[in-house]
Amino acid sequence: MNTVGIVGGIAPESTIEYYRLIVSSYLDREKNGNYPKIVINSINMKKMLDLIGENRLNEVVRYLTSEVNKLATAGADFVVLASNTPHIVFDEVQKASPLPMISIVEVTCEKVREIGIQKVGLFGTKFTMMGGFYDKVFAKENIEVIVPEEKDRDYIHEKYMNELVKGIFLDKTRDGLLNIATKIKQERGIQGLILGGTELPLILRESCNPDLPFLDTTRIHVEKILGRLI
Repeated sequence: MNTVGIVGGIAPESTIEYYRLIVSSYLDREKNGNYPKIVINSINMKKMLDLIGENRLNEVVRYLTSEVNKLATAGADFVVLASNTPHIVFDEVQKASPLPMISIVEVTCEKVREIGIQKVGLFGTKFTMMGGFYDKVFAKENIEVIVPEEKDRDYIHEKYMNELVKGIFLDKTRDGLLNIATKIKQERGIQGLILGGTELPLILRESCNPDLPFLDTTRIHVEKILGRLI
């Protein structure tokens, strides 16, 4: 049985969701009483975000690579970053990693291609929405990625960092996010919305807007993880 190594804590709420989903989905599929083997390295989110915010990306690469190395030492067979934001340096970390890694961006692109969507919206931290790493991967499949206008990006980022990563999920924030989603659907013609922050599915569910498919990057990532575990 393979062991998945998770670089987590970025943020803790979504890391808990990863663990819960991997275990429950594994048990649903296997039905033999066995549990998946998981190693979690919960890192300092503030340190990572401070480095990214200061555009010290080489240091982010070194920091994340050192944390991946710890998972390799702990016996992991492959590694995932349980967050969208650090994928801003995914390619560099993957090159330096002693273990294979599964990109949340690449597997989300695969899912979007499968369902035949050509234009998708993207919610996440400001680093994710403006980092260009979603655009880079999706452009290879001729899929257009649309982000909200600046004031709406600021709103999403502020709510993300001051509420969602702290486990605070308010109805008024949900309504605000849904209003932005509806706006870019009407104005830009998006056919789906990427929940490009692993805390976003904790406040936005498919039932919130049945007219706009939500792409839950956490669940999509977990689905690919299960393929390596089973």
